[in-house]
Amino acid sequence: MVFSSVIFLCMFLPAVLAGYYILPRRCRNVFLLVASLVFYACGGLHHLIYLVLSIVINFLFGVLIYKTGSSSSAKEEEGPYHPALQKVILIAAVTANAGSLIYFKYTGMLIETLNSLNGGDKAIPDIILPLGISFYTFQCMSYIIDVYRKEPVYTPNLISFALYIAMFPQLLQGPIIRYGDVKERLDNPGISRGEFTRGIERFIVGLAKKVIIANTLGEVADKIFAVEPANMTCAIAWLGALLYTLQIYFDFSGYTDMAIGLGHMFGFTFRENFNYPYISRSVTEFWRRWHISLSNWFRDYLYIPLGGSRRGNVYINLLIVFLATGIWHGAAWGFLVWGLWHGLFMLIERVFRNKKTEGKLPAVLADFLGWAYTTLAVMLGWVLFKIEDIGKALSYIKVMFIPGHHDYDAFAAGFFLDARLAFFLVIALIACVPWAQVLPRHLSVRIACLTGSEDTLPRVIRHVVLILLLVISYIFIVNSTYTPFIYFQF
Repeated sequence: MVFSSVIFLCMFLPAVLAGYYILPRRCRNVFLLVASLVFYACGGLHHLIYLVLSIVINFLFGVLIYKTGSSSSAKEEEGPYHPALQKVILIAAVTANAGSLIYFKYTGMLIETLNSLNGGDKAIPDIILPLGISFYTFQCMSYIIDVYRKEPVYTPNLISFALYIAMFPQLLQGPIIRYGDVKERLDNPGISRGEFTRGIERFIVGLAKKVIIANTLGEVADKIFAVEPANMTCAIAWLGALLYTLQIYFDFSGYTDMAIGLGHMFGFTFRENFNYPYISRSVTEFWRRWHISLSNWFRDYLYIPLGGSRRGNVYINLLIVFLATGIWHGAAWGFLVWGLWHGLFMLIERVFRNKKTEGKLPAVLADFLGWAYTTLAVMLGWVLFKIEDIGKALSYIKVMFIPGHHDYDAFAAGFFLDARLAFFLVIALIACVPWAQVLPRHLSVRIACLTGSEDTLPRVIRHVVLILLLVISYIFIVNSTYTPFIYFQF
């Protein structure tokens, strides 16, 4: 079940909202947990079994770490202080979670690689990847590590912990949340009219991003990437790269907007996951704006423990982080190369930043060149991300820069870029920019009125726009069979 399906929008969500609001506070967490498990079970009962096992095992790991934890817990008669044993339990917990990811996601890739290296023919087992395993496994690990670090996140309540992991708004595609972000609301379920209204508005925006923009651009992008590079013109290659660059942003940020909106509807506040990444003037800035919850996770639980920029070799630490980022996204060498691609630019930018090259160009020119270089680097990276086969990805990139002379070109650019696609392409490019921030102040104030003013007329206009977006989104949903969520596979 996906958020952009008729079943979810017209049946599941209204029923869950009605039940959650009708029930007394003490029953809400249990009800939302059951609803979340039903939502997840729609993807297959075998997925649900592993999710439940993961929840129970990690909850027990958390209890053991807390019971053997600090001297303060001993004073509270929670258990003796055994720091060595606590560290052993932490290592076991992290190993178990990382091991499950390696088994489910990378067994096939590892066996295939070994077969190619030693000429073997070991059979690759048919392993079904649990939906959303990368997201909820990272949430389990963050909770375990935070309990070990004595962060105020421990809960003895299995229901609260299970809901934190399985909450359906963010279960399949994030954002990756920390227990501390939702602890207060889990302990005291509550709702407010203002928060519910914000949730509806945010959900509609995300739904429109997904079904109107991402699906429209993505359908054509898939057709372009299905063409062999040998039969592709330079213009088509650039068009495909641009369409996929926009599709993946509106697909993922649209889902995040819907998840954050749903969270507000149930009284939870999730952190932002995107902040207009395509206006970035460096790859470093891009990663501060793109998939923020994942970037922060790797910063807090991998980069800093490795030594960050204070201990060890900062360049090696960065490469390890981006190697892990690439591997996290999927079991293919293309993802690994994509991660290292971004890591390489991060290293280059750090070297130039350390040499203090700022101020040598006019600010406007420096900003433009930085944006152009970052956009190019990110677009080429998305080609590596889209085409998992490295050889084919490099052939595609070659067509982008070295136009070939083919005996046969499958299609002309105009075959894909019709008036309808051009219209939505322009809409997508406009929506990538936070105009209220970049326009002069007097224009920004007018735009802000449409999104947050207390004046009656602007608020009415905003609501009319949102209703129109919702109606148009429903029309697109009913009339389209193309509804993939790119990050479901992770």
